[in-house]
Parts: sequence; C-alpha cells; structure tokens
Amino acid sequence: MTGTLIAGVSDDRLALVTQLLIISAACLAVAVVAMTITAVVATRLDRVSVVDVTWGLALAVCSVVCAVLASSTSSEDGWLPWLLAVLVTVWGGRLSWHIWRRSRGHGEDPRYAELLAPHSPDQDRAAWFKVAVRKVFGIQGAAVWFVSWPLQAAAVGAVESVALVWVGVALWGVGFLFETVGDAQLAAYKADPDRGPVMDRGLWAWTRHPNYFGDACVWWGLWLAGAAATGWLPALLTLPAPIAMSYFLAYATGARPLERLMMQRTGYPEYAARTSMFFPLPPRR
Repeated sequence: MTGTLIAGVSDDRLALVTQLLIISAACLAVAVVAMTITAVVATRLDRVSVVDVTWGLALAVCSVVCAVLASSTSSEDGWLPWLLAVLVTVWGGRLSWHIWRRSRGHGEDPRYAELLAPHSPDQDRAAWFKVAVRKVFGIQGAAVWFVSWPLQAAAVGAVESVALVWVGVALWGVGFLFETVGDAQLAAYKADPDRGPVMDRGLWAWTRHPNYFGDACVWWGLWLAGAAATGWLPALLTLPAPIAMSYFLAYATGARPLERLMMQRTGYPEYAARTSMFFPLPPRR
C-alpha cells in the first residue's frame, strides 16, 4: 500500500516536471520565432529598435501559451494562468502600441546605435546583422523566455495563497499606472510649445524614469501573483527573473544608458541632481 502511494506521488511529480518542460519549450519557441521575424523586419528597415515593439507582444504570446498548456484542470486553480495572461496581454499590448506609435518614422534608437557601433547597415550590412543577432535579438529572445519563468511556474502549480495573487495584481496595477501616466505626461510635454528644456512635471518630478520603474513593478507583481502564490519553491526558483528584469531596466539596457545620452541635454544634470533616478522619491531642494 505504501509502495503504491509512493509510486503515485512519483508519477505525479514526473508528470508535473514533464508538463513544465513542455511549457518552457513552447515559450522558448515563441521567443525564437518572434526574434527571427523581428530580425527579418529589422534588415528591411535598417534599424534594430523594432525589437522593442516585439518585446511586449512576445511575452503576451508566452502568457497565452502558458494558460493554454496549463496542467491544472480544476476550476479552483485553472483561473490563475488566464488571469496572468490577461495582465501580460494588457501590459504588452499597450507597451508595443505605444513604442510603435512613438518610433514610427524615426531612425535608429541612439542606444542601439551605440551598442552596435562601429557597425552600421550602410557600411557593412552582413557584419551589422551578425552583431545585431548576437547583442540584440539573441539576448532579447533569451530574456523573453527567462522573464516568463513565473508565468511558466503558475501554469503547473496550484494556488497556495490567494492573498498573494491579489497583492501581485495590485502591484501590477501600480506599475501599469506609472507606465501609462508617465508616457501620457511625456507626450503632453512634447506637444507643449512652451515646454522647458527638461520634462520635470508630474511623475517625472519624483523619478527620472517612471516608465522603467512601472515596468519593474509590473513584473514583480506578476512574480508575486504567479510563482510566489503557488508556493515557496516556485517563488525561489523563479526569483532571478524579476531581479534580472529590474537590473536591465535600471542599469543594463534601460535607465542608465539613456542617462548617458540625456546628460548632454541642457538642464538635465540639474534635473538629475534633484530627482531620483529610479525609485520615486520627493524632489530634493
């Protein structure tokens, strides 16, 4: 009898691991296909910044794939992957639409031009493309798969803390609000003919990068609502995902590289001296 129970537990664990591997492989396939298509489009447009449009859409597709392939079949637990899919799709759809509309008709993003220098499509297209694949599309594809870990964990786990789900949803809401309001305030500033040299109004008076801070909150919220809500082990195993996301947003590819460019603008060093770079804080006098 005991041997039968042990065998049953082992079979359940094996089925769980198998399902997780299938979901993880499916998310990896989504990332590869998305970045391959983006690379083709980038060669036609001669700019790799189109990858920023792909980013949110690829993660949205991953979230839907996780929900479709979710191992849970009970009405008690099966709702979580679909809730996460809705949150990620709303976030990713808004972000991709905003970036596409903002970048339409413009050239290469200066951050990507700096990253790929001295290569450019005008001088040596083959060399430029190889560097772009290595430094942009490959890394972004791996990041899509890596960041989706909490979604993958939620697709195979049972909810252990409904409270954590709603705390995560609330944090997602804070992040989404910061991104949406911050982008709207920046658009209004750019449309104002009497604007000053630096945007320092609204949320931008409290943080120099409300959109990046909001993005970090979104993914910490999804980690809480997804992996953490399904148990301490999934939370621990997927913790590197939101940590890495926050690092990239604040330092590697987000705020810090943009800061190097913005510091050359009149009035920005003074703005930086009184305003927090990432976490919202009262302006310094």
